[in-house]
Amino acid sequence: MEKRNSTSDFILLGLFKDTRPHLFLFMVVLTIAIASVTGNTLTILLIHQDSRLHIPMYFLLSQLSLMDLMLVTTIVPKMAANYLTGKKSISSAGCGLQIFVSLTLGGGESFLLAAMSYDRYVAICHPLRYSVLMNWQLCWQMTLGSWFLGAADGLMQAAATLSFPYCRAHEIDHFFCEGPMLVRLACTDTSVYENVMYICCVLMLLIPFCLILISYSLILSAVVQMRSTEARKKAFATCSSHLTVVGLFYGAAIFIYMRPKSYRSANHDKIVSAFYTIFTPLLNPLIYSLRNSEVKGAFQKWLGKCANINHE
Repeated sequence: MEKRNSTSDFILLGLFKDTRPHLFLFMVVLTIAIASVTGNTLTILLIHQDSRLHIPMYFLLSQLSLMDLMLVTTIVPKMAANYLTGKKSISSAGCGLQIFVSLTLGGGESFLLAAMSYDRYVAICHPLRYSVLMNWQLCWQMTLGSWFLGAADGLMQAAATLSFPYCRAHEIDHFFCEGPMLVRLACTDTSVYENVMYICCVLMLLIPFCLILISYSLILSAVVQMRSTEARKKAFATCSSHLTVVGLFYGAAIFIYMRPKSYRSANHDKIVSAFYTIFTPLLNPLIYSLRNSEVKGAFQKWLGKCANINHE
């Protein structure tokens, strides 16, 4: 079988076909992506500008929004350009960049969600010691650690994936370069790499997930012992948004990276990938803003300022 040079372009078959129903779906997805970019950008700006939100909890939320924003802007513009122009090619460097960014943000978000669960644990179980147990130094260390671990995983897998020789038929049945899809095109035995990648993804997901389970087990134990019904409701309200985001993130990640190879389908992978790269980044700011009175208050304050400027 003929092999191609690793610097040649890949072909992304995309998510949509050239039909009217698919054009409508494309417009829906593009609208959701624009709303996602707007929502996450607004969340970052609100947290940055409102002094009441300058606490570790909201700083971590702003980092989550930044990761979601970067994910959408890395994937969607290329997908939209390929669909609108009909040019479905992507360079080897561009493909590597998409793999690196998506894995960096995926791994980083996994550890960031663990950091957010620890923040909730301290706030509920040790409220009087919050400023000591969740100080800014620790907050920055957890945030930088999340970015670093995600970047290390992304760099390693992107470099390893692009090091394989690829066959002449280098069409990727996806709308962006994703490691598991690209490896299928390799003209060499990739079983060792796939096993290592599988173990790496499991560790990147399960270690933070175990930390999240421990945090919420301790939170649940503390909530059960609370005598005040109002205190219980407040605790559950504080944690429900984060638990919803955790469920969305890990549900999609487990489906993509932790399924056995025999159960994988290109169409299913594309749908789930669209969910976590486009839809989930929109849901995250909505979940936190609609369930959080302080974020809603900051948004109303911002709207008030905008209204006063327009009147003037």
